Amino acid sequence: MIDQASVPSLNPMFRLQWEPAQQAHVLLYPEGMVRLNGPAGEILARVDGQRPVERIIAELALKFPEAEGIDGDILEFLAEAAQQNWVQL
Repeated sequence: MIDQASVPSLNPMFRLQWEPAQQAHVLLYPEGMVRLNGPAGEILARVDGQRPVERIIAELALKFPEAEGIDGDILEFLAEAAQQNWVQL
């Protein structure tokens, strides 16, 4: 279960990087690549095993002040990312 006190980290099987050819963040893994949309890339770029979810939410709220009520969206994405084994808690 992911809550705002959780401290997610990227699964070591994956590497997050900006891919200029894709103009997007991607998750690289031994069998391939996952192209991330803009919000997913912004969230995963902050998943470092040190920031709690509440700090990730606060940083994104400051960066995108026009996006109201993003807490639920971020929690939902991180839950999906954990289900896909992209992130660990």
